[in-house]
Parts: sequence; C-alpha cells; structure tokens
Amino acid sequence: MFNKNFLVALILLSVSVTAKAQIPEQPQERSKESCTSIMVGKQASKDGSVITSHTCDSWYRTWMNMVAAKDWKDNDSVTIYDGRMHTQSASDSTKVYAKGKIPQVKHTFRFLDTAYPCLNEKQLGIGETTISGRDTLQNKKGMFMIEELARIALERCSTAREAIKLMGELVKKYGYGDSGECLTIADKKEVWIFEIFGEGPSKIGGVWAAVRIPDDEIAVSANICRISKLTKSNDCMYSDNVFDVAKKMKLWDGKEEFSFWKVYSGGNYFGEKKNYSDREYFIMNALAPSKIVSDTVMELPLSVKPDKKVGVEDVMSLLGSYYEGTERNLSGRHKIPNPKRKDKDGNLVENEPDSIVSPFSNPWMRPDEINMYYSMGDSTMKNIRTVSVPWCAYSTVIQLRSWLPDEVGGVAWIALDNPGQSPRFPIFCGNTDIPEMLKTCGQHAQRDDVALWHYRKANRLATVRWGNFRKVMEPAQKYFVEKGMRELPMVEKMFNDLQQQDPKKAQDMLNGYVSDFFAATIVKWDDMARLFWRQTWTGF
Repeated sequence: MFNKNFLVALILLSVSVTAKAQIPEQPQERSKESCTSIMVGKQASKDGSVITSHTCDSWYRTWMNMVAAKDWKDNDSVTIYDGRMHTQSASDSTKVYAKGKIPQVKHTFRFLDTAYPCLNEKQLGIGETTISGRDTLQNKKGMFMIEELARIALERCSTAREAIKLMGELVKKYGYGDSGECLTIADKKEVWIFEIFGEGPSKIGGVWAAVRIPDDEIAVSANICRISKLTKSNDCMYSDNVFDVAKKMKLWDGKEEFSFWKVYSGGNYFGEKKNYSDREYFIMNALAPSKIVSDTVMELPLSVKPDKKVGVEDVMSLLGSYYEGTERNLSGRHKIPNPKRKDKDGNLVENEPDSIVSPFSNPWMRPDEINMYYSMGDSTMKNIRTVSVPWCAYSTVIQLRSWLPDEVGGVAWIALDNPGQSPRFPIFCGNTDIPEMLKTCGQHAQRDDVALWHYRKANRLATVRWGNFRKVMEPAQKYFVEKGMRELPMVEKMFNDLQQQDPKKAQDMLNGYVSDFFAATIVKWDDMARLFWRQTWTGF
C-alpha cells in the first residue's frame, strides 16, 4: 500500500524546490555560526561559583572520555593531532594525523576529553566559540589547533592564568594553525576570555589577548571577537607581538587607538554596524536589562554587572533559549483559529482570543521549511539563529567552587543534542570513569548503544507538535535540573564522609551517582520518544 506520509513529504519537498526556483529566496539571517559561551564571576553567581559554558553547535564528535592522570619519564613526548573532532571514539584514528610532537611533562592531570576538552581534576574549566577573523592571518602549518591547545592546558595547568601563559608559550614556539578562536577559561577563583589568531602565512606563531572578567560581572562570547582595549594590568595579558604584527600586516597604523577586535577580526560583525551577535545582546540584556538597553549601538561592553545574582540553572536556561517572548521567536508566528472560542452549542465564549499559536509551530524550523512558508506569502519568516539549535553536538555548563574539595567542587553539567530540549547530567572533577554509552559518537549513524540518539529521537519528534509536546518535555528538563541542584549537597557530604573512611568507596560512589543520574535521563527520554511517536501518528 502506498505510504501517504511519504506522499506528503514528497509534496512538501516539491513545493519548497519549486518556490526556490520561482521567487527570490527569503532574506537570510546567519544560521551557521557555531557555539555560545556564558561566563559568570564568583561574586555575580548565586552561590559563589565561577561559571563558564559552551554549546558545541556543529557536526562535531559527541563521544567523551575521562583521561586518567599519569606520570611520565624524562624523555617522553606528546603528539599533537588534527582531525579528532570527527572521530567515532577515543581509539578511532580515521582521518587523524599528527602535526608534531612536544616534550612531555612529568605529570599530567585527569581531564574530561570532549570535542573541545573542557574540565580537569583541578577545577580548571574551558568553554569555546569560533571567532574566525581575517583569512590572511591563518597559517595551517602551525602545529596547534584550538582543541589541542585546550587539551594540553588541561593536562598541565591548575589555574586560568597558568593555562593562558602556557598556551601563549606553545603558540609562540610551535605555531597556531587554526582560524580565530575564543576560549572562556575559568578556575575556582576567576574567569577569563582568551582570543587568538594566527600570525599570517609567512610566520609560524600567533597573536592573542586575554582579559579577566571582573568577579561581580558576567560576559558572553558568541562567535565574535570581543576584546577591545589592551591594558598593562594584572587583569589583561597579551602576546608580545600583538602590536608589531598589526603594523607588519598593515592592519593598524600605530596612530589610531588600538582595538584588538577591530584589528584582528576584520572590523564589524559580518558587515553590520555593530560588533556583537544577537545572541550576545539577548543574553546580556536578559541578565542585565538595566544596563543593556539598546541593540543599535556599535559595541557592547565586554562584561557587565547583572541586575541580580546568576545561578547555574540560569545559564542552563539561557543556553536553551530561542527568544521566546520576543518578536524573534519563530514558534509564535503561526496562528490558527482558537477552538475554545465557541462552546459546544456554537456560542462565542467571552475572554477567549480569536486565534492561538499552532501546536505545529516550533522555534527550530529548518531553512527549507522556512522557505516553504515564505514562498506561500509569509514574509515574516526568516532564518533566525537562536541560542539553542538542533544541530548542537553537546553543551556544557561548568560550575567551579573553591570551598569544596576539587573532586566534587568542579562539575560539568552536560547535555547532548539541542540544549533547548535535552536534559543535563553531571560529570565531576573527581569522576574516573563515565557511562559506556557516552564513549561512542552518535553523529555517524543511528545507534541504540550511543547516548546521543536516545535524546535525539524524542527531541526531533517533539518539534512535530512543539506546542503540545513541550508541555511534557520542559517539565522533564526542569525535573533533572532541580534533581541535580537538590542532590548536590548530598553528593558532596557523602563523598567527604567516605573519603575519610575509604577513598576507594568515595570514588565508586561518585562514579555510580553519575551513572545512575545519566541512566535516569535516558529512560525518561526513551519514554517520551515512544509517547511522541504514538501521539504523532494516532492522535490524542
């Protein structure tokens, strides 16, 4: 029997293709830039935590692994790689090649190896966003890609300052081969924004700058070079060639006031008369509405004091946001007649609106869907880059706490797939192992033994009737956030008590807790996938 669902899909595809051929394509807003990072100083957070974060918004690997601490011999070396971002597991070397070797140190720390390595046993945490910059600055012969710089820093450093200095030394000696990048580097006392570019095709090196975010302020990086003025102070570091390279490459005349982002990023944001993304404005305005009042100024401050203290759950929520409550929310644009406007006898019901948002409307529509609506005359439809996106590989919210032992003081709250739909589970600095389902990438094929697909199935089905299914999914997300916040004190106390009695039992407890928490999210999202599938095709 002919599949009517296939027919509907075929019709929709033909409408989209025909429309694209017959009318000018609708105005496109940027939708492909990757990654958002929110930083929170210890006096700006609710509990004194230092926070950094990262949404890895592209087709990068989702496998992760806890790499053990290790002692090394005097003559040992470490290989620096390129290509690990798209591998299927820690042992996969497909299309991975060595760029060189550097001397190894006597001892390396345990760290959580994500696509962009993010947390070590000493409560050093790192987030990332790509800022691209001028093509003329890149030198692919440089040894270090940004993810390898982060890896070596986590293996060797205990503080953000140490990490910045080490990365600067490595780039100067061995070269930087990536495009412009930003790392948001935090420890249990402070958080920094670090931005780096190549030194040009004729020189193996790099230029970089780093600025400390004040303890009582927050900052956001979302694919834009944001550092402006460089000062000789304890809260600013930069490479010793930062001014000379600018003059040599004719990017700065030495007379105009020096601005790092103007010189090295290539000027304004994609030709616009401003140097910040919509995501940066939205997040900063959400946290400091009394200070960020206009999105028409050329430049936002690098950091601001929030109107009220920021909790780790606030950062989670913002990374999952899609501009709901604003005119930029795509899911609020499709209206249908309100079925409750009339009672069973056909009489008008007072105080009921004429129309409501369609349950089929969702904030993550694909460009082909948006083009279809546009071709049908809906000129309000645009490709709007939201903070949360369905092509996110994984995201982290890293919480660092100086008053606790490192093992439980540092915790990465992880979500796979769309952070606006997926739950978060914890991985602590003290974990020595993580669940097996997290150790294989889910980007290459659908697999039931891989964590990503247990979230992705429910998430994609939820967008079919987001207006209805969000009523199930959002409480589930909230449940796991509240569970994590509620149980943290218990985990901390249990670990401390067991550590004094038997360190092995303390370690087993921490690994077991994370495994159980993670497994609970898998069970819930599997249940929702079955529910959404049944209700999508059989009705309510």
